[in-house]
Amino acid sequence: MVATFPIVIEDMTADDIAAVQEVERVSFPVPWPANAFKHELTQNKNARYIVAREGERIIAYAGLWLALDEAHITTFAVIPERRRRRIGERMLVRLFDLATELKAEWLTLEVRASNFPAQRLYEKYGFHAAGIRRHYYSDNNEDAIIMWTERLRDRAVRERLAKLRLEFEED
Repeated sequence: MVATFPIVIEDMTADDIAAVQEVERVSFPVPWPANAFKHELTQNKNARYIVAREGERIIAYAGLWLALDEAHITTFAVIPERRRRRIGERMLVRLFDLATELKAEWLTLEVRASNFPAQRLYEKYGFHAAGIRRHYYSDNNEDAIIMWTERLRDRAVRERLAKLRLEFEED
């Protein structure tokens, strides 16, 4: 029998950087360097990063920057063997909560044009395509789709989020 642990989502700390680097390494062809995360956590007052832990192991992380009235999701990853278990959804809901706490009006992000599972997740949560950044990804010059939400304070956005939050909390 394999022990399972509840998934706990919490703020990322400098002590988490090595584990986050492992998630980066298995998730992206060009991972962020450790010093980038250290800078984000210690120097960027507009940055917020979170991790998902399963027991002591970090299995996912995400971050955002607040720029004026928008919260920009900068990075988001779940280790491959834990994908499709709604961990990404829980992380995304926490990013919505963080954006709201920071008084952002919108959430925005870029996603690889070929990453259809991520695009479907973002669409489920109300993001819509708003443009393309040509040759955005340096590893293969792939385009990025720019996605935005409606205003976070809009009733429809709040109701969608509440409904989806209940849906995965019932699992």
